[in-house]
Amino acid sequence: MSKEQINIVWLKRDLRTQDHLPLFMAEDSSLPYIIIFIFEPLIISHHDTSLRHLQFQYHSIKKMNIVLNQYNKKVEIFYAEAKEVFEFIVSKYTINNIFSYQETGVNITFDRDKQMKKWFAVNNIIWQEFQRDGIIRGSKNRDGWDKQWYVTMHLPINKNEYINAAEILLNHSFNIPKKLIEELENYPSQFQPAGEDIAFRYLQSFVNQRGKNYSKHISKPLESRVSCGRISPYLSWGNTSIKQAYQFVYAVKSNTTAKFAFQNFLTRLKWHCHFMQKFEVECSYETQCVNAGYELLEHTKNTTYIDAWKQGKTGYPLVDACMRCLQQTGWINFRMRAMLVSFFCHHLYQDWRDGVYHLAQLFLDYEPGIHYPQFQMQAGTTGINTIRIYNPIKQSKDHDTKGLYIKKWVPELANIPEQFIHEPWKMTAIEQTLYNTFIGEDYPTPIVDLEVSGKAARTSIWNHRSNEEVKKENYRILATHTRKKSTAKSKSSETN
Repeated sequence: MSKEQINIVWLKRDLRTQDHLPLFMAEDSSLPYIIIFIFEPLIISHHDTSLRHLQFQYHSIKKMNIVLNQYNKKVEIFYAEAKEVFEFIVSKYTINNIFSYQETGVNITFDRDKQMKKWFAVNNIIWQEFQRDGIIRGSKNRDGWDKQWYVTMHLPINKNEYINAAEILLNHSFNIPKKLIEELENYPSQFQPAGEDIAFRYLQSFVNQRGKNYSKHISKPLESRVSCGRISPYLSWGNTSIKQAYQFVYAVKSNTTAKFAFQNFLTRLKWHCHFMQKFEVECSYETQCVNAGYELLEHTKNTTYIDAWKQGKTGYPLVDACMRCLQQTGWINFRMRAMLVSFFCHHLYQDWRDGVYHLAQLFLDYEPGIHYPQFQMQAGTTGINTIRIYNPIKQSKDHDTKGLYIKKWVPELANIPEQFIHEPWKMTAIEQTLYNTFIGEDYPTPIVDLEVSGKAARTSIWNHRSNEEVKKENYRILATHTRKKSTAKSKSSETN
């Protein structure tokens, strides 16, 4: 007896029910279909993945199923490698088509996709992958990309409509382990809640009230938690598409006193995709210096420095506050992210690869296509971007003047007055007794001297720019990633 023919929608970083082309195509087909999401052990165990990412995905799917259950549909979750899942489904059904979005992921996910593409071809399965957010896979340069991106953003949003259909039963044994289920269910309240409904609540509150100070507070670690769009996790895991967010804000931009702020936000949506496109063109950003000449610049690994940075115990209050806030909430603004990377790579003078996965795991909005290009840009390994060595004391005084953010996330400094909050080590012994806070005991002394470490890093990196391999690579990078052979300026991809 011949097996029933079906289609499959394979979800990855597109966990929503609207503006979803694979789901639209599945509904438009005459065949019944199954929606699947796969927690793949090999990918879960990769250095960039953390429990908070899995929790956000899991709760996004639960939200999707609330909508889909109305139509006798659901997202079927598997815990197995992709090939195992599809082999199982093929043993039960004849798969005609698989619909999915392309994933701008790391090497391990791209290798998985290449393997599956071959397997689908052998099994006479048509795999239709659709562009995500105007990102073009396989592009060799950036010619014409900017113009095409804007065209894509103004195309009609896919309105997904669902009809009731007979449920396709898939009794399988690829269940999430009980212990992991318990961890997935126990989603911390400090993290932004998952789901496309929540994404639009954030967008609505942004255009209604929060966004009026978007540009004014974008660099402030405390105020930006309110004034920024805060939709970055929803973009990263696909609770909303870039196009949905763009058109939502674009529609109100002209009818508000916050027109400049909203335009600033829309520009950052563009830069969000710009960096993802860079990653698609050159995906070695994850593991290799984009400018190969910087592989020749040696760094001595210092585990004491690295551990202090990871734990938020460097002795520099704003650095430590940002790391601890990130650990507990999964979010800090762009400038503070850049400062953490700069401090790690320049003042601590550590190889960027020894810190890149740590932040990837902490960012609830981890997006590979943004994370690695931005990390290398701040690390100074591109060769074409301005080297920015952030002084955490200056950043602290400029953007957390009263130390309110510091005191919230570094409570051992709660008693320190404003004049010492940015440099508590400058207190005398009498003042430390007066404020009952002892540097070196309650809070660490600075692990490096900023002036000395900054000067050393600046000299080393700038001198290395004259290396012939670096200069040779600069020409290649400019030809690949820019339209004009001029010094590229660092841009923020901050959509948060």
